[in-house]
Order: sequence, then structure tokens, then C-alpha cells
Amino acid sequence: MKDKKILLVDDEQDILEILSYNLEKEGYKVFTANNGNEGIAKAKEIIPDLILLDVMMPEKDGIETCQEMRQIKELQKTLIVFLSARAEEFSQLAGYEAGANDYIVKIIKPKVLISKVNALLQLSTQVSEKQVKVLEFGNLIIDKENFKVTKNGENLLLPKKEFDLLYLLASNTQKVFKREEILDKVWGNDVIVGERTIDVHIRRLREKLGDDSIQTLKGIGYKLTV
Repeated sequence: MKDKKILLVDDEQDILEILSYNLEKEGYKVFTANNGNEGIAKAKEIIPDLILLDVMMPEKDGIETCQEMRQIKELQKTLIVFLSARAEEFSQLAGYEAGANDYIVKIIKPKVLISKVNALLQLSTQVSEKQVKVLEFGNLIIDKENFKVTKNGENLLLPKKEFDLLYLLASNTQKVFKREEILDKVWGNDVIVGERTIDVHIRRLREKLGDDSIQTLKGIGYKLTV
């Protein structure tokens, strides 16, 4: 984790100083930017592993900044986390819709924030280092090559579409998969399915995995919680 780069984008200098100090103590390489435009330029230059992004900034707000960052090919694998004083549900939904991996309210204590950053980066590293055909998260193992899912050592019998849906969600547990993307990657563009198809498959997966395994972000999509 020592070589991980974190970019902080915030117009409040005291926030930048506090976060930089705590993250550098953890051994991270920390870079800062004071607004959205500067953040985009710096992100292109250093290609960070994680970006902590404020919402309310001059020149370009965090939502627009995140959207532009997600259009940059080199930043597709970068984790983007909003760190904002705005706790309203619509602000959080806007953040996820813009392509953020997570949304944290600024009242969080520095030590808790550092722990969350550590967990996000560690999980991201573990997933990227695993063989693509086998995904393992604690007691859940998904073996694509053998079309096999086990939880707590017990085999789960999943129809192909349920398996494909689970594997997609597990391929990036830091990402909220939008319904359109799920339909495209699991069912394909040329297959016509009903509006409730995804909901039915999600419900069946929850029954087999546990109700807390798949998180719903209303109006956006789904995310596997591990």
C-alpha cells in the first residue's frame, strides 16, 4: 500500500492539510488540488489510485469534475470517493450517478476515514491481483471457469443468468452497476426482457446469498457488499 497515490480535491485549505497529514502518516503519496479543473489536470498527470473529491467547489463542482474524470481512459480504474459536507440523499445519488465509488459525509472522524480509505484500496488491490476467472470474498467464492459458487463451503445452485449477474457485481465491489449496464452485459443489447427482470434475479440472489449481500441504490443500480 506504500506506493498508492491519493489525490485530494477541495477548496478548503485546512481540509487538505488535515487529510494530507493523516494520509501521509499511513505511507500514502498525497497530492492536492484546490478546484475541479486543477483536480482533473493533476489526475491526468499522476493517475492516482484514489481521489477524494469535494462537491461544492468554485469553477467546477465535484459532480461535473467526477463526470469528466470518468471519461478519461487512464482513470477508469481509479477509485473516486466524494467527501462532502452535503449529506442530503439527492446529493449522494448525484455522486453515484456521476460515477463515484463511494460518498462520505465530512463529519466523519479522520481515523475512521483513514480506515475506510485503507479498506477501499486494499480490497481494490486484492481484486485486481486475483485471477479473473476466480473471485473470492471472505466466505464467498465465484469460479467462472467451472460455473461454481460456494458460500461457507456449501455449493449454491444458480441458473446461468443469476450466475452471470453475481459475477458482474463481484467483478468490482467498489462500483455501483447501473441497470442499463447490467442489462447490456448480462442479457445483451439484442435481447428484450421485462422491466422487472433484474429485480427478480436480484431477489433470488439475495435469498441464496443473504439479504445484506446486494445493496440497492434507489434509482441508480446495485452493488455487491462483501
